[in-house]
Amino acid sequence: MAAMLAGPNQIVERLGPSPQAQEQDGLPTPRRWWAIAAISFGTALLVLDGAIANVALPTIARDLGVTNSAVTNVVTIYQLVLVMVLLPFSSVGDKIGHRRLYQYGQLLFMASSALCLFAANLPVLLGLRALQAVGAGMALSVSAAMLRQIYPSRKLGTGMGVNSVIVASSAALAPTLGGYIVGHAPWQWVFVAAAPLAIVSLLLGRALPVPVARDVPAEWVSGLWSAGTMLLLIGGIQVATHGDTAAGVALVLGGIVSVLLLVRRERQRTAPVLPVDLLAKPVLGLSALAAIACFIASGALMLALPFRLEEVFGFEPQKVGLLLLPFPLTMLVVSPLAGWLSDRVAATKLGVSGMAIAIVGLLLLAFMPVAAGEVGLAWRLSLTAMGFGLFFAPNSRLLIGRAPRERAAAAGGLLSTSRLLGQTLAAVAVGILLAAGTGTGPTPLLVSCALAVVAALCSVARFRAREKVPG
Repeated sequence: MAAMLAGPNQIVERLGPSPQAQEQDGLPTPRRWWAIAAISFGTALLVLDGAIANVALPTIARDLGVTNSAVTNVVTIYQLVLVMVLLPFSSVGDKIGHRRLYQYGQLLFMASSALCLFAANLPVLLGLRALQAVGAGMALSVSAAMLRQIYPSRKLGTGMGVNSVIVASSAALAPTLGGYIVGHAPWQWVFVAAAPLAIVSLLLGRALPVPVARDVPAEWVSGLWSAGTMLLLIGGIQVATHGDTAAGVALVLGGIVSVLLLVRRERQRTAPVLPVDLLAKPVLGLSALAAIACFIASGALMLALPFRLEEVFGFEPQKVGLLLLPFPLTMLVVSPLAGWLSDRVAATKLGVSGMAIAIVGLLLLAFMPVAAGEVGLAWRLSLTAMGFGLFFAPNSRLLIGRAPRERAAAAGGLLSTSRLLGQTLAAVAVGILLAAGTGTGPTPLLVSCALAVVAALCSVARFRAREKVPG
C-alpha cells in the first residue's frame, strides 16, 4: 500500500499547504485532482451501497425464508442508522480531524461488507447492515466539509456540482449493477460490490486535506441524545407506515418532545451537535428547509411515477426503469452546469428559476394524457429534472459555503441529514397516498409541486432575510 500511495504522498509533501492556507485557498493542483478522485470514489461507494440492495430484496426473502415485508428492513435499518449518526459524527470529526474520521468510516464499511458474505440469516444481515451504515455515516458526516477544503472558495459551486454528478450516476448505476450480481452470483455479493471503491479511495486518501484536530469538548451526551431523537422520529414514522399507527404516533410525539428538550440544551453550547446555531441563521436555516422540501418533492416523484406508469398508462414493469432514465441522465448534465453557474450567479436566482421549471414539469407530468407515450414522458421528465438540477447544487453550495469554517462539518452533516430525511418522508408520503387509493393518480405529483413551491419560497425568504449575503 505504501508503494501505491507514493504518488499522492509526494504531492502532499511537496505541495501541502498549512491547514490555515488550505481552508482559505483550497488544495493546490495536482494534489487537488487526487483529492477529488478520493472523495468521488468514496461518495460513489456510499451511494451505491445505499441503493443497490433494493433489487435483491425478493431473492434475499426467498433464500432466507422470510416475508417480503420483513426483508425491507435490510434497506430500512441502513437508512435509519445513517440518519441517526450523521450529526453526532460531524461533531466527532471536528475533534479528531475530518480525514481521519472519513477513512475510519471507510475501513469499518469494508470490514462489515466482507462479513456480509457470511450472513446466513436475517438478524445477522441486519446487524451487518447497521455496521455498514455506521461506517457510511462516519464518512458522509465530513465529506462536504472536506469538499470545502479541497476546492478554492470561488470554485466551491463547481465542486458541489461534480459531487452531484457522482451521486446521480451512482444512483442510476445501482439497480443495474445489483440486478446483474443477483443474476450471476450469490446475493451476498450485492453488499460487497461497492467495497473496491473504498480501497481506491483509501489509497488516494493521503491527498485529502490534512486532518486538523480541534480542541472541542466531546459531546457524548448530546450525540447519543441526537441519535435517539432521530430513532424516535424516523423509526416512529416507519412503524406507523407499516401498520401500527398508534405506536408510530407515540414514538413520533416522543421524538418531538425530545427535539424540543435537545434544542434547549444545545442553545447553551458553542459547538452543538444539533446545529441550532446554524439553523438560527436565516441563510442556513432556510437553505436546509428548502433542501428537505426539494428532496421530498423529487423523491416522491420517482417513487410514485412507476405505479402510475404501470397501473394507469399500462407500461410493462421491465420497461418502467428505462422510461425513468431521462431524469437521472438530465441531472448528470445539469448538475455540473448548475454548480459552475453558482460560482457566478446568486444561488437564489438559480434556485427559484429551477423550482419554477420543476413546477411546470411536475404539472405537465400530473396531467399528462395516456396518449403522450414514451417521448412525451421523456421530455416532461427531462424538463422536471432540469429544474431540480438547477436547485440542488447552488443550494448545497450556499449551505456549506456560508457556514463558519469551524462549523463546516456540522453544515455538511445538516445537508446529508436533510437529504436522508427528505427521502424518508417522500417514501412515507407516497405510502400514505397509495394506501388511501390516490397514489396512482396526479395527487403525488401535485404534492411534489406544492413542495417545490415551498422550496422556492424559502429561497426568496432567504434572499430577503436581514443577513445581506449573495444568494
